[in-house]
Amino acid sequence: MIHHPTSSIRGLFAEVIAAPAMRTAALLALCAAYIQGPFAKIFDFDGAIAEMAHFGLHPPAFFAVAVIGFELTASAMVVSGVLRWAGALSLAGFTLLATFIALRFWEMTPGMDRLMAGNAFFEHLGLAGAFVIVAAIDLTKGDCK
Repeated sequence: MIHHPTSSIRGLFAEVIAAPAMRTAALLALCAAYIQGPFAKIFDFDGAIAEMAHFGLHPPAFFAVAVIGFELTASAMVVSGVLRWAGALSLAGFTLLATFIALRFWEMTPGMDRLMAGNAFFEHLGLAGAFVIVAAIDLTKGDCK
């Protein structure tokens, strides 16, 4: 048998990346905005209400509470593994909906604000895609190809 040095490096990376602590850290990182955001809304509830009103969501206090509860619950599902696929798909859908509500860069005049909103829009599309991948892996128990 021929020994390929890259196979041992690949095996080492696979071992590190597949470690339970790394998986948990990656899932926490993926959900970070959905964990931090609700706490920011809780500690500045007037700001959360103003944010909901700004995006035309009425009654704004109801939507602020609903978003806080939703983001924390779905994040807990993803990180804990309890119905991970459902939490991940929920966050993917929420992210897409929020992105199309909040980051309508195509309606903005050219300039830095439009560029930043466009970048954020596509970053959020990538985040939604990552949640779909998490759901696919969970639903297939890692047999996703």
